[in-house]
Amino acid sequence: MPASDPTDDRPATDGPAADCPTGTGWRPETRLVHAGTLRSPFGEASEAMFLTQGFVYGSAEECEARFAGPAGGFLYSRFSNPTVAMFEARMAAFEGAAAARATASGMAAVTAALVGPVKAGDHVVAAKQLFGSCRWILEDYLPRFGVASTLVDGRDLDQWRAAVRPNTRLFFLESPTNPTLEVIDIAAVAAIAHAAGAVLVVDNVFATAVWQRPLALGADCVVYSATKHIDGQGRCMGGVILASEQFIQDHVHMLLRQTGPCLSPFNAWVMLKGLETLSLRIERQTATAAAVADALAGHPKIERLTYPGRADHPQADVARTQMRAGSTLVAFDVAGGKAGSFRFMNALKLAAITNNLGDSKSLVTHPAITTHQRLTAAERAELGIGDGLIRFSAGLEHQDDVVEDLLQALEAV
Repeated sequence: MPASDPTDDRPATDGPAADCPTGTGWRPETRLVHAGTLRSPFGEASEAMFLTQGFVYGSAEECEARFAGPAGGFLYSRFSNPTVAMFEARMAAFEGAAAARATASGMAAVTAALVGPVKAGDHVVAAKQLFGSCRWILEDYLPRFGVASTLVDGRDLDQWRAAVRPNTRLFFLESPTNPTLEVIDIAAVAAIAHAAGAVLVVDNVFATAVWQRPLALGADCVVYSATKHIDGQGRCMGGVILASEQFIQDHVHMLLRQTGPCLSPFNAWVMLKGLETLSLRIERQTATAAAVADALAGHPKIERLTYPGRADHPQADVARTQMRAGSTLVAFDVAGGKAGSFRFMNALKLAAITNNLGDSKSLVTHPAITTHQRLTAAERAELGIGDGLIRFSAGLEHQDDVVEDLLQALEAV
């Protein structure tokens, strides 16, 4: 392990047998099933759940050696755990990253990725098109510790350039954005960040690694809410940070170890099982989202519809360049504002009203009253979040049933 923390070893050299294929030469779908596997002496076929807080040592000398570093091995599940290590290794292999660290939630991953690389006196540039909690980190939390931020229209490259200061250390964006599904040119923003001596962190949760690879486009770090598509069935919370080994060691590892937003072994095991079917689910959900977008586009009760897989998307050229498909979400404005959108949601029989996404069940979210309710009306209007905006997340149902449900609900508007 790197000298910065010799007491944390992934995977263990003492305990489970190291049966950890790197996935070199395997295609992504195969890595999702096999990469990072650790097997105990029992030779279990399914990944084992190591639901333990700590680990025992055969002698005082072994305990000393593990903490000193040379012996390797697991120490404490806040630091690392065999089941969590499998999830991290599998995600890294799938993403094409050198290293990964898992967290207790998606926001824990975002917060660590944003806080770790900066210090008092530094400056962050971020797209203003962000999940409400992410904006809170930038606008309310970081300034408490002397870190300033500038929010820009992520679609406008000139605004990114103009926002750079001599003390700019980090860029941050989502693409596609939450909830309006705008697409930001990751490669272009990465070039601007690197020219300024900054690093780029990308939240890739909406596109998923199935359809978009920010690291290959120049990003330095990618974050996910594993709560969404990775679990995929609305069960567990989790997050993951992926980057180079140097980025993880310099900015993330000790922060997570000392502050403790660790992923539980149980949740890591659930995420491992979710990864096995991730590509199948995303492909099915993407097909349904595309069908929904086509069915609702031009509907007289839909005032605006945005889907990254359609040719009429405002950033269609960028989407085609960096995304392999339009992914699983559709955003549309229902006529009649809040009253119209409420009538629509209340008339749904299949899709459920929630604030989550990436589930096996089709879901609808009203961002103005949930994920972005903290913003002022003027701030929401600037972002295109009107009172009639609905964010639709495709599930695994038959796509005709989903389309029919949405169309019948629009009759109530």
